[in-house]
Amino acid sequence: MMFSGIRAVIIDLDGTMLDTAPDFHCAINRMREELSLAPIDIDTIKGFVGKGSENLMRRVLAVDYDAREVELHFPAALAAYQRHYLAINGDFATFYPGVREGLEQLRRQDLRLACVTNKPIDFALPLLEKTGLRDYFEIIYGGDSLPTKKPEPGPFLQVCKDFSLAPAQSVAIGDSSNDAVAARAAGCFVLTVPYGYNHGEPVQSIDSDGIVQTLLEAAGRISY
Repeated sequence: MMFSGIRAVIIDLDGTMLDTAPDFHCAINRMREELSLAPIDIDTIKGFVGKGSENLMRRVLAVDYDAREVELHFPAALAAYQRHYLAINGDFATFYPGVREGLEQLRRQDLRLACVTNKPIDFALPLLEKTGLRDYFEIIYGGDSLPTKKPEPGPFLQVCKDFSLAPAQSVAIGDSSNDAVAARAAGCFVLTVPYGYNHGEPVQSIDSDGIVQTLLEAAGRISY
């Protein structure tokens, strides 16, 4: 599908621009060591990513604990995880192919760019700075920047309001159903990439306007 009349692109971070699963893996297992829990593998962790740090911690604790015990251990686990994550944020993350090239092409097309992630903003901003991605985006919202996070449409609607654009003038790009559900509810178009996390589910199960192999391919589908 080709898109015309598009003025803005809203891009996810984890699993879309950067493979941050190795960062999660490191921080989570350091937290688990503090709680005297056995380490868990990176593929299991990938299935937990995408709905914010609080959900991630509860999923990680549920590997060992029942619902009551999860809530009992949650405050200490979250605090330990956040401490460890901030210490290594971006150290093990890598770019997916075509990300920089895609962002450059989108910028050449005079498209306004926003990054909307469910990652806490205090994690997202340093990561974007460290990887040299910060300056591509006029707007950056984390999972705790606004009253709601994806899959609620609020963050996308806020970006459209900030840009003074109708949602139909925007395309969201992400790796998970969170991005697609939020975009659909907001009235934005949505493209998905096949290489991210999507809670362990196949990307083909997502209701989107198409699957693109890279951000550069996405740029090729978008015109003003």
